[in-house]
Amino acid sequence: MLAVSGFLTVGVFLALVLSRRVSVLFALTLVPIAAALVSGFGAGLGGMIADGLATVAPVAIMITFAVLYFSLMVDAGLFDPAVARILRWAGGDPMKITVGTALLTLLVALDGDGASTFLITVSALLPIYRRLGMRRVVLAGVVCLAAGVMNMVPWGGPTARAMAALHLDSGRLFLPVLPAMLAGVLWVLVAAYLIGRGERKRLGVVELDVAERPRPTGADRVRFWINALLTVVLVGCLLAQLADLEVLFLLAFLVALLVNRPSWAAQQELLTKHAYNVVLVVAVIFAAGVFTGILTGTGMIGAMAAGLVSVIPDSAAGLLPVGTAIASMPLSLVFTPDAFYYGIVPVLAETSAALGGDPAAIGRAAILGQMTTGFPLSPLTASTFILLGMSGVDLGEHQRFVFRWAFGTTLVMTAVALLTGVL
Repeated sequence: MLAVSGFLTVGVFLALVLSRRVSVLFALTLVPIAAALVSGFGAGLGGMIADGLATVAPVAIMITFAVLYFSLMVDAGLFDPAVARILRWAGGDPMKITVGTALLTLLVALDGDGASTFLITVSALLPIYRRLGMRRVVLAGVVCLAAGVMNMVPWGGPTARAMAALHLDSGRLFLPVLPAMLAGVLWVLVAAYLIGRGERKRLGVVELDVAERPRPTGADRVRFWINALLTVVLVGCLLAQLADLEVLFLLAFLVALLVNRPSWAAQQELLTKHAYNVVLVVAVIFAAGVFTGILTGTGMIGAMAAGLVSVIPDSAAGLLPVGTAIASMPLSLVFTPDAFYYGIVPVLAETSAALGGDPAAIGRAAILGQMTTGFPLSPLTASTFILLGMSGVDLGEHQRFVFRWAFGTTLVMTAVALLTGVL
């Protein structure tokens, strides 16, 4: 009976989210609360919600300061010289332009925010594509590929959701798949080269003058190098796990504020400018804590996993992570990230654990494609339409052009994850 309640809860949640009848925030909170009350767990509801909120609090804090930190770096112009250098290197060669597009997107996408990545890269490169006569679908496709891989960073949406849903830290979830992610980056560069070579064959190489940037002042140069050093140190500390991610981002953000926005008025302006993105993401993370806290506290997840175990052969246990990884990218076209990570992944993880597998492997498998390589193709995310709207590309044309390349990214990363033994 408990398993049935669990599957009904997840089913109603998915139906509401996919139909867009209510917001994800409402679906994540009201559906499990109603299920707990109907199933007779009303007396312990407060404790289960509190436990769920406590488990996702570190993720919410980390996301808050990560978004603020990288938003501040973008505003401060940390990536501007890289844009200028890539354009000077590429000149009028379509092949170099596409590879430069990938490199620039990989850099800008460090902030883990697809919308800002698309705004920056498309704004910088679309005039070049127009001037050379390159197809806009190539710009959208290459940006899509590079941003998808970089969306795997711990402060990006998919990995943060997976950590919140499975109550894991980045050490268990993200670091083991870092070699696979690096392989994905290399694949994206190879794909950009091959796509660009086709554009070069079609158009040839033309002369292109790139406008010079205004010379920065001495104070601007000092701030730039401080920001660059701070970011390098931050990324190094994150990878070395010298402290919890939320602590590292908090400290880095405070230092960045002192360097770039020392006055209270300037800090208020920054917070006001980026408050919407921060509040929206954090609210959903806490709502996910309610969802997983109730499903875990009532025992529904365990009961659902037991039900699945009864129909899955023991011999298939080792294939569950691989199957999840391969299916994760196409599922981005069907499930929103919230529906997948909060509704599907916990059940798969619990099932894997019951069959003797590592539940963390399911989380790693999920981030190899679901809303990483697949998110810039999905009609279920608003940022996809930012990319398409700015580049002027039709959704169907975009999906037809880039799907095979994006799915190739997932397959390459899955192969490397298998070779390194993390799945």
